[in-house]
Amino acid sequence: MIRGRAWKFGDDVNTDVIMPGKYLAMRDPAEIAPYIMEGIDPDFGKKAKAGDLIVAGKNFGCGSSRETAPGGLRAFGIGAIIASTFARIFLRNAVNIGLPVLECPAAAAEIEEGDVVSVDIATGRITDETTGRTYEAAPFPPFLQELIAAGGLVNYARRRLGLA
Repeated sequence: MIRGRAWKFGDDVNTDVIMPGKYLAMRDPAEIAPYIMEGIDPDFGKKAKAGDLIVAGKNFGCGSSRETAPGGLRAFGIGAIIASTFARIFLRNAVNIGLPVLECPAAAAEIEEGDVVSVDIATGRITDETTGRTYEAAPFPPFLQELIAAGGLVNYARRRLGLA
């Protein structure tokens, strides 16, 4: 179960605002984490806390295919991202590193910034604890649940190969 405060963003949040270009020389997600979302909210890194969630409109993560964008979000400690839709490359990059992303247009539209939200990735159930409303996103298939629990594709493969 993932539980945290919601940070609300609109449609078409692109990788250039998630991971601003001036930090492109940084490759280590932990180094990037303090600057995440700076391009859309300069104080995000000071206000948000590990475990918090991002709630956004459609096409979250559009733009360039910067793996550092979902990597920085995960390193910061974002628990999950709920959006109406995700850009496909961002979605795949997020899943590959074990960052839970859920598509749920109703939750994305109704959850407000500051609401306390819990997410059960096994069932896809999203609960806005502030309002009491619940939403259903498509649950992750068992394989992807294992991949997320392992911390991403590389860790999952290492475990499967007996290297971890």
